[in-house]
Amino acid sequence: MRQILFLLFISIILGTGCSPKYTQFLHRYQFESPTGEPMYADLAYWAAHPFKWDPSDSLPAPLRNEINDSLADVFFIHPTTFTAKEYGDIANAKIDDKNLNAKTDYTSILFQASVFNQHCRVFAPRYRQAHLFNFYKKDSASAAAALNIAYTDIKKAFTYYIKHWNKGRPFFIAGHSQGAYLAERLLKDFFENDSSKLMAPTTKNNLIAAYILGWPVPKDYFKQLTPCTDSTQTGCIISWRTYRTGYLPPFLRTGNNKTDHLFQQKTVIVTNPLSWQTNAKNISKVYNKGSVLKNFNKIYRHTTNAKVENGLLYVDKPKFPWSFLYFTKVYHIADINLFYINIRENVECRIRSFKKKNVIE
Repeated sequence: MRQILFLLFISIILGTGCSPKYTQFLHRYQFESPTGEPMYADLAYWAAHPFKWDPSDSLPAPLRNEINDSLADVFFIHPTTFTAKEYGDIANAKIDDKNLNAKTDYTSILFQASVFNQHCRVFAPRYRQAHLFNFYKKDSASAAAALNIAYTDIKKAFTYYIKHWNKGRPFFIAGHSQGAYLAERLLKDFFENDSSKLMAPTTKNNLIAAYILGWPVPKDYFKQLTPCTDSTQTGCIISWRTYRTGYLPPFLRTGNNKTDHLFQQKTVIVTNPLSWQTNAKNISKVYNKGSVLKNFNKIYRHTTNAKVENGLLYVDKPKFPWSFLYFTKVYHIADINLFYINIRENVECRIRSFKKKNVIE
């Protein structure tokens, strides 16, 4: 009974699951891909794009008097929304699946990508995302193949964005969960590996920061990009994975030597979104400026604290209406939502810092 209550609650409160509201907008998603592959010159293949209205343009009601501008861009890669059990034997989503595209737009794009919209043009490509089951398969080869298809699309989308729409503008790269994994690969490819030759040095220098959330980033994965260690640093990596204080995830409990696993976790980048530092200091919930949960128009202040420990971001149980029903200790789904306003303000802070060092026309 407790598990049933939790599943019901998580779908009601966090709002990043499958919401019934999007079904009324299915008529907007009536396009078909003749090849089964994305064509990024067509805006239908973008979940978010500044040349059309989409849910990333939405603002929570308390923020609607903000002064907005477009000093920068963000290339945002949405997380896994292809999760239905009945499609578990299908490795990758269809690019023109209208139900899935609507679900993506009115969950991740609305609740996550919108965090950037005060000062950024939002570019979020549709892609043939790997099904959630690929992350649990014992057949690592087939899972890797599915993720390679997803990455092929993301690489194609980013290349098109840089060539046709970036035009020398400063930009962020951001992703959550599967999107963070793909963002990690994209950064490695375009900033350090062979594909880096596709971008001019000035374009590389226009990376303000990368938010790689809900996916581990080893500290030694990048040779040139370093972890952000304060709120104003640019050209660096921000990353965290959120769990309840005291909880030890299964990947830290497997194997014969727990100490070894804990040591390995300490080698990943973890940023505290309440201080934007990487130290282990516990930051009080009074510095949490606002979470956006199920009700997009409601901002909950001071929901929880945050502390970096064992390669993870630990928070106390969040406080908001009906939170007594919130049993989970894994806050992956809320990596962004719990710190929505802090992230929003940090985007502005890093743009200002970048502007001081460079000329933004």
